[in-house]
Amino acid sequence: MAFVLAALAALVNAVTSVLQRIGVESAPAESALRLSLISHAIRRGIWLLGFALMLVEFGLQATALRFGELSVVQPVLTTELLFLLLILALWFRYRLGAREWLGAILVVGGLSAFFLAARPRGGQHLPDSAQWVVATAVAGAAVAGCVLGARHGPRWWRAAAFGAATAITAAYSAALTKALTSYVSEGWGHVFTHFQPYMLSVTGLGTVFLLQNALHAGPITASRTTLVTLNPLVSIVLGVTLFADVLRGGGLWVTLEVAALAVLVLGVVVLARSPLVAGAGGVGGFEETLADARHRTLEAPPVDALP
Repeated sequence: MAFVLAALAALVNAVTSVLQRIGVESAPAESALRLSLISHAIRRGIWLLGFALMLVEFGLQATALRFGELSVVQPVLTTELLFLLLILALWFRYRLGAREWLGAILVVGGLSAFFLAARPRGGQHLPDSAQWVVATAVAGAAVAGCVLGARHGPRWWRAAAFGAATAITAAYSAALTKALTSYVSEGWGHVFTHFQPYMLSVTGLGTVFLLQNALHAGPITASRTTLVTLNPLVSIVLGVTLFADVLRGGGLWVTLEVAALAVLVLGVVVLARSPLVAGAGGVGGFEETLADARHRTLEAPPVDALP
């Protein structure tokens, strides 16, 4: 159940990222890190559709976390990158070469191999207040560092940095959601006696804001690559430190886990060199590409006329 729900959440999130990228792509460059970016997005119907799908994705993810461990559900969400590449190829008719396919396979395969080697289990422990304070402080500092790094550099770098910040806030939000799913079993009245629902409202809005900046800053594959790569890694750390998830130990298994992470890093490097990520090679905006695709479809000859 947890695997299926997480995979569906990954698919919905891939569609969401494309729709919201279209919604913010035409925003002025100076709107980065400003509320005017959100006001611009809200006026676009396609962005609102993406936001609605984001709520659907949250429901799927929350339900998956109810049935599975944090260290299990979040790695499955890396399949979003494969769904994204398929959307780019089928919907926008981007030509995906060997580099894009190899990078996607390495990223998803590396995380999957890590998941299989580590075999996370447990995750029934509820963190105490001290653990939440430490996790919140570390996550907040990491997000601040990524945002500062996103203020300068080429477009692909800024998109990747915002994507990294989004990944951290999303992983932290997933940890809050995981705790809430445990409190719900004790009754909804019991839920609101804890800080998690209130903090989740803050981090949820922060994740949406950072995601829009990531989509606006540069190529979508750049932001989604860092997002889908770092999100499960940060979630694994939070699962182990907060919820007492247990990873398989021993020299052989630790070696396999490290090797799987090395494959993951290699996949990120391969995708970072892709024209789709760097914004080179004549890859245009999503709206222009969608218009071209529609134009080609309208001008396509009848099937009977094809040789």
